[in-house]
Formats: sequence, C-alpha cells, structure tokens
Amino acid sequence: MIPKETIQDIFEASRIEEVVGDFVQLKKRGSNLLGLCPFHNEKTPSFTVSPAKGIYKCFGCGKAGNSVNFIMEHEKYSYPEALRYLANKYNIEVEEQEPSPEEKFAETERENLFGIHSFAQKFFTDTMLNTEEGKAIGHSYFIERGFRDDIIMKFQLGFSPTAWDSFTKSALNQGYKEELLIASGLSISKEDRLYDRFRERVIFPIHNLTGKVIGFGGRILTSDKTKPKYVNSPESEIYSKSKSLYGIFFARNAIVAKDNCLLVEGYTDVISLHQAGIENVVASSGTSLTNDQIKLISKFTRNITILYDGDPAGIKASFRGIDMILEQGMNVRIVLFPDGEDPDSYARKNRSADVEAFIATSADDFITFKTRLLLSETNNDPIKKAGLIHEIIQSISIIADPIIRSLYIKECAGIMNMSEQTLLNELNRLLRKKVLKGHSNEVNAETQLAAIDTEAIPVEQEPLLKTDDCSSQELDVIRLLLLYGDKTIEYFEETTSDEEAGSEITIAQLICNDIRANQIVFDNKVYQEIFDAYAKGVDENDIPNDVRFFHHSNQAIANCAIDIITPRYELSPGWEEINIAIPREEERLQEASLRAVLSLMHRRLSILITNTQKELKELSTDLEEYNEMYADLMSRNIFLLKARNSISNRLGRVLNN
Repeated sequence: MIPKETIQDIFEASRIEEVVGDFVQLKKRGSNLLGLCPFHNEKTPSFTVSPAKGIYKCFGCGKAGNSVNFIMEHEKYSYPEALRYLANKYNIEVEEQEPSPEEKFAETERENLFGIHSFAQKFFTDTMLNTEEGKAIGHSYFIERGFRDDIIMKFQLGFSPTAWDSFTKSALNQGYKEELLIASGLSISKEDRLYDRFRERVIFPIHNLTGKVIGFGGRILTSDKTKPKYVNSPESEIYSKSKSLYGIFFARNAIVAKDNCLLVEGYTDVISLHQAGIENVVASSGTSLTNDQIKLISKFTRNITILYDGDPAGIKASFRGIDMILEQGMNVRIVLFPDGEDPDSYARKNRSADVEAFIATSADDFITFKTRLLLSETNNDPIKKAGLIHEIIQSISIIADPIIRSLYIKECAGIMNMSEQTLLNELNRLLRKKVLKGHSNEVNAETQLAAIDTEAIPVEQEPLLKTDDCSSQELDVIRLLLLYGDKTIEYFEETTSDEEAGSEITIAQLICNDIRANQIVFDNKVYQEIFDAYAKGVDENDIPNDVRFFHHSNQAIANCAIDIITPRYELSPGWEEINIAIPREEERLQEASLRAVLSLMHRRLSILITNTQKELKELSTDLEEYNEMYADLMSRNIFLLKARNSISNRLGRVLNN
C-alpha cells in the first residue's frame, strides 16, 4: 500500500504535459496544448492538455482526467500501478510493505503477466551473459552481428538454454504458478509436462510504450529446417502482435523530435539503426501493417518512412498496408535499399552519417514510388498500363487533402506521359462512387457536391429544446463555482437609500447562499455533490478550488469537473493587438453569478408553471372537490407567474447593467 503522503508527492510532481507528451505529440495552442487523441482514431486534433490545471480532455470521445487517470486509461494500469509508474518517472521513492502471500495471490492477471515477463527477461539476459552456453552461443551471435555490448544491454537481449525446461524450472522455483506460465506463453504444456517455448534461441524482448516487457521473439541459430526460424509470444492479456511495434519504447522520443517514424521489418533492422545513431525506428516484426500499429505511430508523428530491402514482391505485398496509412491522413515516403542490402546490413557496412544521408536523399513519396515501380513492369502493354492507372488512382483517392491529390495527379501524369484530365476523370469517378456508397473518408466537399444531387441528402433536424430540463442552467452555476468559487469580490447590494453597501464575499458564498435560500435541489446528482462540497466549504470557511475536484476519489465527479473546466476554444490574442476590448467574465463575476442563479430559478418556475397548467387542463369536472382544486391550482399558477415575471425583470436589469 502506498502512503497518502507519497501519493500527494506524486500528484504534485507529475506535470501533465510531460506525462501525456511521452505518448502524444503535443503542439502549443494558446495557454493549452493540442494533439491527436490516443483513445480514439481522429484526423483533426481535439485532445487538449492544460498545464495550468494539470488535466487533459478530449472533445471527440470525452475522455478526461489527470496524470494518474491518463496512465491508467492509456496503459490499462491499476491505480497503484499508475502511481508507481509516475513515481519512477519523477524519481519519487515509494516505500511499500512487502505484500503477503494472500495479497500476491490476489494480484490481477495483468500484474502477474508483467511480473513473469520481467522475470523471464532477466533470466534470458543473465543466461546469455553468465553461463558458458549463453556466452558461447547467444552472446557470440550478437557480437558477430556487430552489436555493441551497450546496445545488447539497451534492448535487453538474451538467450534461452537448449535444455527443455530450464526457464520453466527456474520460474517454478521462484514461486510462479504453472497456470501463469502457460497463460503467458513462456511455457507449453504437453503430455502433462511443461516445456520452454523459446528454448535454444536468442531472445528479443518486446516492450510496450512505458518500457515494460510484454512478449518475446526468439530466433533459432541452427539450420534445422523442421523448426521455424522465429517464434513469437502468443496473444495474451498484455500482448497483441497487431497492436505492438518492436522498438517503440526506445524510439518514441526520437520520433517526436524528428517528426518522422522509420518503419522496418525485423528486430535486427531496428537494433542496427539504433547503433548507427538513428533512433526514430520501429519494426512491424514481419507482420502486415495493421490499423492499430498505424494509430500507435500517429500518436507521435504524421510522417512515416518505410525502409525496404529491394524485393519487389515484398514491396507490392505491402501496398495495402500503405493505403491504410494514407486512409488515416498520414504521409508516407519510401526508401529502397540497393540490391542485396537491407537496413541491418547497410547500417553495419556504412558510417552512421552515410546511412542517415542515404535515407534522407533516397526517400520518395509513396504515390510516385508506386507509379514508377508498377510502370516499369508494364512493358508498354496498354492493358497492363490501364490496370496501373486504376491502382494508382485508387491510392490517390484515399488521400483526404484535395491539394495533395491534385499535385499527385499532375506528377503521375508526367511520369506516365498521359493527360492530367484522363487521370482526373478516373479520380472523380472513384470519389463519386465512394460518396454514393456513404464512404467515410474525408473527400473534398466540392467533389462531393459535383458527384451527387445534394437535394437527395436528408437534413438531420436538431431536436427541440426541452422545456422541462434545467441541465444547462445547473451547469452554468456549477461552472462558476468551479472556476471562481474561491475568488473574493467586492459585493454591492442595493439598500433602501440610493447608496450601495459594499462588502467582501466569495463567489461560493454568493451562489451557495442564494441556492440554499431558495431551497433549490439539482436534478443532476453529480452537480449536487459538487454544490454540496462548496456549501460545506462556505460553512467551514474552507472553500475548495477546482484542482481538488480533478483528483476526487469519485471518478464521475472528477470527469465532470474536468469536462466543465476545460474550454474547447480560446480567445485569439489578435483582438487585443488591434485594440478591441473583449468583455471578460472574471471582470463581472457578481453579475454573472446572480444571472446564473436567477436563470436557474427562472427555469425552475417555468417548469412548475407548465406542470400546473397541465394539471389544470387535466382536472376532471366530475370531482366533488373540483372548484376547490381548481381555485388552488389557479392561485398557484398566478403566484408562480408573478414570481417568474419578477425574476425576468431582475434578469433584465442584470443583463443591462
């Protein structure tokens, strides 16, 4: 268990922009930072980070929270795990009692899986460095590949012994259960015996974004054709091959710094490029590129450069994956290495500066690269060339930006010696087809209008405003409390004389006293809890600020507070630069607070009036008490109307002040 004092230290040390910035590329926008949301797929940034408030908020999917919430949501950590992660990031010592056997047993499956993978990595690395077999086979292999010892240690490489169950026995001796070894995929159960999955292989640990080992890749060193060259960890609670990229933990900061991600195929490609000083590189580990992997890269950059080893068949097989990258609005460039070379071999044979220069000068945009590659295979055959046109235009049609599309059309027309209009006609045909099918890609609005009859598009009508709903008025009251509750103003109250009496009062006092005096209860239960906290603060002279709610133990309250406090738009400083004064709410807090309370009272009265008039209409004349009930309802209706009119007049004075 982590002491409360340590938790407080972690919250105070954690800078939201640094925590989120480890996973999301953020750009300055006013006083906040903006980026692409890591929790849902989006092309237009709606994910806002407020360094001043220490919170994040996505206006697309609604996710919100503080530093701890972000790590919990992004990494699927428990609350203690997220605290430990941040404590480690900010070098805060966490003193915890050794968990009892019962507590160990009660740990979640994810925690256990992380634990066994960490143990396995240490076992494989220790075997490679400190056993005769490990040094003779594993370590010597990596040295022969040209890897320095510091690089070997950086990537935590290792070796699994040739014995059938060396790792399994070691894990069992350390208290790990058979069920966990099987669930992790590190051991295989066969004929009531456990065997090591990675035996007699060099080991490449696979890390998640926070550096935890989630799986392994094992390469066999013998020439036994009956065994696969590579064996990978199976899917588990913490590892999904289609959602993971080898080297992402070591590459993420460099990807952000370079604003570009180099994508290669294998483990050794990544390691060799790192050794050459090129660190913004990840590998798909031999799998076809997936949407989840593309989304993972898009958290850090919109630019991907794919490094190929020169095999045309392999390149063409990857075209679908590249189209997926374009579909997500990202930019793709291609680097083709000389015949017989791949990123690994080229990096080992050349100086670091030469490797970097080769990648920079050889990178070609994907559409041009694809056009030239396929054109070289047509041999001027008209049928093949027509097929090429269809395939190229298909890729161009995926690109969302109409300007980029038009530039590619122009460039491809020059390469293929064709008229731009011919290619443009084919592009428009595809775009029309996508629009008519309800395709979700963002194509140019003018193209859409030209492609279909706009009168055929049904217009979705906005719902009418609910007359029995106080949510917007309640929201405005809570918003003012969260933003300004602890602010003190000079409050002026009308007196019987023409003079105004002034006194110091907090906004929380002003609002809470009025709300309680009129016995208003909020329909929204979360709003009521926030209000009650401010009312208690008024009574005890300890008025909370908004930050206290951001870290509230009730996540619904924390999310609500963050939602309310985070503005989607900011006023441009350009207005002040041209000497146009914009009224600011904080300069008229008394007026804004009174208006908010009166507006809520006005809506409450309107609802009561509507309900009373409904009762009058539905009152049956057959009732013996009809005249008495009718008189009571009419009396109530008149009273409510007078009260609402009075408030309407007050609102008019407030608004006109």
